[in-house]
Amino acid sequence: MSDRVELGRVHAALMSLPGVRDAAVHVAQNVPGGRRIVAHMVTRAPLAELRAALESQLPSHLVPARFHRVPHIPLRPDGSTDRPALAALTSPEPDTTAPAPVREAHEQAVRRAADTDQGPPETVPVTPQQHTLLLDALAHRGTGRHVEQLHWRWRGPLDTDRFTAAWQSVSDRETVLRAAFDWESGPRLVLHEHAGIEVVRHPAAGVDFEELRERDRLRGFDLRRPGLLRLNLVDEPEPADGGPACVRVLLTFHHVMLDGWSVSVLLQEFHRAYLAGGRLPGGDRRPDIRDYAHWLAAQDTTPARDFWSSAIPPGTALVLPATPGPDTGLHGTGRAEARLGAAHADRLRAWAASCAATEAGALQAAWALLLYRAARTPGPALVGFGVTVPGRGIALDSVERLPGLLMNALPMTVRVDPAAAVTRLLAELRDRALDLASYEWVSLGQIHQWSGRRAQDSLAQSLIVFENTRRRSDGLHSALAAQGISVEPPRAAGVQGLFPVSLLAHRDVDDGLVLAAVHDRARLADDDATRLVGQCARLLRELPRLKGGSATVADALAALADEPRVRMARAPAATASSEPT
Repeated sequence: MSDRVELGRVHAALMSLPGVRDAAVHVAQNVPGGRRIVAHMVTRAPLAELRAALESQLPSHLVPARFHRVPHIPLRPDGSTDRPALAALTSPEPDTTAPAPVREAHEQAVRRAADTDQGPPETVPVTPQQHTLLLDALAHRGTGRHVEQLHWRWRGPLDTDRFTAAWQSVSDRETVLRAAFDWESGPRLVLHEHAGIEVVRHPAAGVDFEELRERDRLRGFDLRRPGLLRLNLVDEPEPADGGPACVRVLLTFHHVMLDGWSVSVLLQEFHRAYLAGGRLPGGDRRPDIRDYAHWLAAQDTTPARDFWSSAIPPGTALVLPATPGPDTGLHGTGRAEARLGAAHADRLRAWAASCAATEAGALQAAWALLLYRAARTPGPALVGFGVTVPGRGIALDSVERLPGLLMNALPMTVRVDPAAAVTRLLAELRDRALDLASYEWVSLGQIHQWSGRRAQDSLAQSLIVFENTRRRSDGLHSALAAQGISVEPPRAAGVQGLFPVSLLAHRDVDDGLVLAAVHDRARLADDDATRLVGQCARLLRELPRLKGGSATVADALAALADEPRVRMARAPAATASSEPT
């Protein structure tokens, strides 16, 4: 295992301890007895208890020789630890928890982990999408906003050192995993030479998976430091039937740096590295985020500005998926699910295809109907919501293999007429989706400005995400199977982002359609979120039953006549300015 991987493993273990809010780990040199690992922590917990907890998680040679309590971890502009400032914060009192003498094995390990001085790291401009998300993330520190998570089960043997080394090999290869932000001079994306990957393994029954997932989400990331992706491994109890061992894998990352498609690319690279013993085979791969930044900087925004200045119809769109209601008195992020079984999902796909539309288009039509219904408007009206686009339909070679933030949210505005045919609404949504494809690289903020809307005139308050990930390699999974390993397809936990409500859709292993409403509980209570996603699922079941092309929007909405209204609280005045525009 590499030197930096070892220090990263120590840091990850420290950050997993209850009561540790931040930490820094380095190698002290020119000290009696040789080099040694030193830990600085922002914590109120007794240091002796923290040492004991680490001794149960780490090999003895990786347990820090000294522990120091500090009020905060000072950073340099490039996101690295400011070592002189840290030394100034460190108390001269001895660490009474340190054992003596330090073992020889410890000395041998840390001699390999000494830091090496590097020149100033390369920087590139942030993209417009990143700039929007970065500002919002900084305005909502400590809330888990824009922190995304995937989880899956790994059945069969799992070597922790090999697993960690494989991810470290991917990090060494992929620029995006060594990037961080400097917002004091740009902002800029800082591309570091090295970044350790956090991997922490928890014993069976040592932690509740859902509690770990929520704690890891709320922990968030320091965007000034590289390494905006980490992993937790949770052993499950041994199967009673004597089957293969099972480990639950939790991958947490920040959306300001990566999208779902990119993580699926990285997972394939990781599997290649794991199969090769922990080291990614092959040479450097292109393109990377530098190529995308250069491509983006070379684009003429005039055609995009001309398109968006006329693409959004004049007038105020209906953007709330629920009627205004009282304060919920809640906080945090909620998730409500509904599912269409395989038979209903097949029927929906066939019906959409018969209308020259897609399953995603049918979902957009159902959501547009819910927006219209929530407003209780008697006649035709504009409705607006966000849709995600992959951002990879650009003229950049091998862009499908580029890990970074390319997925984008664009506004979809369409007129809903209760007297018009549902098939007409489907056709309008399809045509607008085709128009958007040429300009999927511009940001929502740019579009709002080009559309001429006032700052308070929102183009969307909800987002539809039809999960689109890179197709998994059957060859890689066959190779894993040959080593007795099977890996489930990752599931997204859902994330609160710019929008108070996001509707996620994906096909499950049984070919059903799963809908999940990820919502801001301060705006939408859990019961209302459940009703909202349930009504969307009911519309999707009913749409294929409508009579041919003559069925109207009013006919479709009649299916919800007995459904209660969904209520949604207004945005608090203090956060209204941070809502999507």
